[in-house]
Amino acid sequence: MISLRSVLGLAAALALAAPATAADRPNVVVFLIDDLGWTDPGCYGNTFHETPHIDRLAKDGVRFTNGYSACTVCSPTRAALLTGQYPARLRVTDWIAGHKRPFAKLKVPDWTMHLPLETHSLAEAFKAAGYTTASVGKWHLGGPDYYPEKHGFDLNVGGTNLGSPPGYFSTEKIPTLPAGKAGEFLPDRLTAEAIKFITANKEKPFLLYFPHYAVHTPLGGKPEVIAKYTKKAEALGVKKNATYAALFEGVDDSVGAVRKALADLKLDQNTIVVFTSDNGGLLPITTNPPYRAGKGSAYEGGVRVPWIVHWPGVTKPGSTSDAPIITCDLYPTLLEACGLKVPATHTVDGVSVVSVLKGGAAPERDALYWHYPHYHPGGATPYSAARFGDWRIVEFFETGKIELYNLKDDIGEKTDLSAKEAERTAKLHARLKAWRESVGAQLPTPNPDHNPEKDKPAPKKK
Repeated sequence: MISLRSVLGLAAALALAAPATAADRPNVVVFLIDDLGWTDPGCYGNTFHETPHIDRLAKDGVRFTNGYSACTVCSPTRAALLTGQYPARLRVTDWIAGHKRPFAKLKVPDWTMHLPLETHSLAEAFKAAGYTTASVGKWHLGGPDYYPEKHGFDLNVGGTNLGSPPGYFSTEKIPTLPAGKAGEFLPDRLTAEAIKFITANKEKPFLLYFPHYAVHTPLGGKPEVIAKYTKKAEALGVKKNATYAALFEGVDDSVGAVRKALADLKLDQNTIVVFTSDNGGLLPITTNPPYRAGKGSAYEGGVRVPWIVHWPGVTKPGSTSDAPIITCDLYPTLLEACGLKVPATHTVDGVSVVSVLKGGAAPERDALYWHYPHYHPGGATPYSAARFGDWRIVEFFETGKIELYNLKDDIGEKTDLSAKEAERTAKLHARLKAWRESVGAQLPTPNPDHNPEKDKPAPKKK
């Protein structure tokens, strides 16, 4: 006969093992910042930008030092975040609608310019589990037929097909954003809507996906904040973009305001907060030291991004992790953290890092992969890349050139070791090609209209 104590003990164990009902599950807030470089926040070493709220988030949670975006540009990363799949599998491999190079050496593939409706999304997973879901901010994954509402979000505030804002003081020009005060600062306007959503849903679990338009161009900032950074740069004798700094401070204020609202509503101890970026920082507006290049490039500077996670009672305050993490890991991580299941029919390329968030070992993984069969003004020509432990391999499709770097010894990717490490290069290249085949990656093809003279970039206006 089973004793009452045994029954109660089993019940307690089951209660601790996983959330029993939607009401017991944690809320989730995901901040996705646009074009934010790895070294832009203070907690990543920046001494010019003032980011007390982001730094506080890092002190409260875990800061990843090997954090990556799924692509060197925005739309593919957003698709990866929402599905847990690599952009190559989704065939959403460039920003929508991409750059046109009709006379380039290679013809880019006929890629998908929206988030496919048949693909399962993070919002659909949470909505099915009883969560209320909202997307507040930049969408950039297709037109009205592919808006957030079509992908499991109950609410879409500010999301359209646009990749950049009409201006940071022209909120009335965003058709899906409720009217606010005339001339209101866009980060403030979006934050007010985010807090409104949180307040309205304080009695039930919610998923808030908060992809800021900032710090994407065209830059804008509050005049008094721009003036503060202008004086700061002059006092320090350094050349810095004061408007960029002011815009980023607006993002930091947003993080602080949302976290304050959670605390005021007594939701802060039951809310997972994630902070990351969709690609590396845009040069020369910002810099990405010690990483090579920036947004739109094939190198680390194009995909190294800040990654901070605060899971109250789980993540160790002020901790850091060198475990690799990439955008498509967020989908399986959040589902596991909230006791949800991945549908059997949905392929997930990312891996859950819940073990890392709990202070344990990083999950085993083959590698991190990138595939960008496109051209970008940031410097990228069609390429694939992968990171295998300390080794990073890049294959350029125009020339067939393969480069190999040891990130442990050469974080700035200054010394190509492909010739010196020929055997290793061949093995890693074979693995990269096998991965491309496994996800059905589209490849560029020879362009019959290739014309070097016509493909030359237009001269800069003086």
